[in-house]
Amino acid sequence: MARVRVGRVGEQIKKELSQIIQAELKDPRIGFMTVTGVEVTNDLSLARVYLSVMGTEEEKAATLKALSVASGYIRSELGKRIRLRKVPELQFKFDASIDYGSHIDQLLYKLNQEGNTNV
Repeated sequence: MARVRVGRVGEQIKKELSQIIQAELKDPRIGFMTVTGVEVTNDLSLARVYLSVMGTEEEKAATLKALSVASGYIRSELGKRIRLRKVPELQFKFDASIDYGSHIDQLLYKLNQEGNTNV
């Protein structure tokens, strides 16, 4: 039963984080990004937030730094929106799965084009 609650809390945090970051954070270092997932520990003390950021490596690093600087504000906003005894600490990490999927898609496209020219 506790695992179901942790999953629901994670999804709620994901939803609220997306809204907070897109609507309320005005830091120019934060580029075009998407919250792809949130993993919450069983005791709800830590939330790993996975992000997909479009741009160069420097832009990605700047976005991650800006979010870590603003994590106190983000946590306080989460506390106002979600009724929890203790708001989890936020760890921001990159989600490389979208980049990896895009790379695989490009490889398959190239293979398909090479296959069509040989016929």
